[in-house]
Amino acid sequence: MATLTVWRFDSPGGAESAEAILLRMAREGDIGILDAAVVSWPPDQKKPRTRRLTNVTAERAGWGAFWGFLFGLLFFVPLLGSAVGAGVGAMAGHFAETGIDRDFIRSVQDKVTPGTSALFLLSDHAAIGRIKHEFVGMHPELISTNLTDEQEQKLREAFSDT
Repeated sequence: MATLTVWRFDSPGGAESAEAILLRMAREGDIGILDAAVVSWPPDQKKPRTRRLTNVTAERAGWGAFWGFLFGLLFFVPLLGSAVGAGVGAMAGHFAETGIDRDFIRSVQDKVTPGTSALFLLSDHAAIGRIKHEFVGMHPELISTNLTDEQEQKLREAFSDT
């Protein structure tokens, strides 16, 4: 079963600092990373910068389109207007069965705002308590949704690169 976690930080650089810790934990076997991405939102910008962690995900095809859709839904659609937003909102409703529901979307939109950052992680095993312990002093906030094997498969099918 995959787990999608979003770790929110109070500064635009917090997620990048956490990234180094996450990569170390992956090397030590404390976490299995399926894919990951960083969102950094400087306080003076209208939209955040997003970056997929290609150094750990290069051999893991299939999730790039997922991040693009998710980040578009979370951060860019509200800027495009109601006509586009309605269409994407309908798509988001379709993906609720994958574990990415409207409550999750609203929660991330409410918490990842200008002046913050977030580490998005799709993992196959993770010691969440250990990760939180490693992030001590960084004041992370965890937003999480668990994906069943069936939900993960639906996401893979929906966002397959093939």
